[in-house]
Amino acid sequence: MTDSPTQRRIPRVIPALLAFVAVFVAAINLRAGIASVGPVLSDVLAAFDASGSLAGLVTAMPGLFFGIMGLCAVPLARRLGLSLTLTLGMVLTLIGLAVRPWVDGIWVFIALTALVVAGIALANVLLPAWIKNHGGRHIVALMTIYGSILGLSGALGPLSSLLFEGADAWRWSLFVWAGFAVVQVLVWGFVVARARFDFPSATEADEVPGGAVAGTKRAEVSLWRSPTAVFLMIFFGLQSMNAYIQMGWLPQIYLDKGVSAEVGSIALALVGALNVIGGLVMPVIIDRVRNLAVFPVLFSVLAVAGYLGLYFAADTVPLLWAFLLGLGGFCFPTAIALIPARSRTPLVTARLSGFVQPIGYFIAALGPFLVGVVYQATGEWSAILLTLMAAAGLMAVIGFRASRPGYIDDELDAAESPA
Repeated sequence: MTDSPTQRRIPRVIPALLAFVAVFVAAINLRAGIASVGPVLSDVLAAFDASGSLAGLVTAMPGLFFGIMGLCAVPLARRLGLSLTLTLGMVLTLIGLAVRPWVDGIWVFIALTALVVAGIALANVLLPAWIKNHGGRHIVALMTIYGSILGLSGALGPLSSLLFEGADAWRWSLFVWAGFAVVQVLVWGFVVARARFDFPSATEADEVPGGAVAGTKRAEVSLWRSPTAVFLMIFFGLQSMNAYIQMGWLPQIYLDKGVSAEVGSIALALVGALNVIGGLVMPVIIDRVRNLAVFPVLFSVLAVAGYLGLYFAADTVPLLWAFLLGLGGFCFPTAIALIPARSRTPLVTARLSGFVQPIGYFIAALGPFLVGVVYQATGEWSAILLTLMAAAGLMAVIGFRASRPGYIDDELDAAESPA
């Protein structure tokens, strides 16, 4: 007996244990496949005899594809279902991670890196939605696992470079993460078989990529007309740009400043470990504190101090500067938490998230690429570090404005009303 079309589209309940395992294995590779490149970037360039500008392209890919997937992930999930779309993304990541280290040309390496990042970006966008669909009474616990393991992934990624030695060490340090991707695909194969047709429900949040919800006046007003939304988008872009520059280039900065490659890898892992703490702590703090403006300023100043230390004394207390940069990275959970904090209704929250994150990631993608171009042209870091200090200072100003008391809903109402 066959199911009716309606029955075939009813998603099944995911057992709690399977949901927890699925979220854990999905999140463990969400940053490692990207963060593992930075410590071996110089080896990759040498192996392919590639220029610094191409390395900049590799390090720019996370921001670029996070932006692209932020726009197209939900339409894909509407057509294929959340679980199937996530699983296909993991297959892309597996192919990229497994094949990328063994190719002979830089452009093939870049194309396979694009597969890695595209798959990761799909999970970055859709995994929270999957948790909301299937988490039930475990949503908070699943989101906590997602956030903490996401940060842990960024901390573990650079450490794989310490596991291998020899001419092909960089290849194995990248390849090792394919093993986790195999586990992901196997687990999520069970999830797809269980979930069947888990299409996103037709809610206001589903309309984020289009930026409008029919019949709602606020949804017809462009978020470009809300000053707070624009400042929040720029703040998100600047903090993401700093994060991806650090992820792609921090070990190379240390190496060129006379610090060992091992310490550079540990420094990047320290930055990632602090991201775990920030992801756990900042949402709670922001939910309880009334004056939020102090946080973007404080964390941006700490980032400036970290870059200042790299500029003047990178080889003196190298892990101190990484610690300060890691605290500066608390700007990321702050920016994410400001999205619901500066919006009253679920509709505006959803639209704001779809406005801030994709455009912010496009801004972020420019940073690592330009760093590669400048590094290739100059061969040193002085101008780059000075520019990063200035960008972090600008982030403080923009973040202060974005976190001022008030609601974007009110700004949209004011923009919609006739003068």
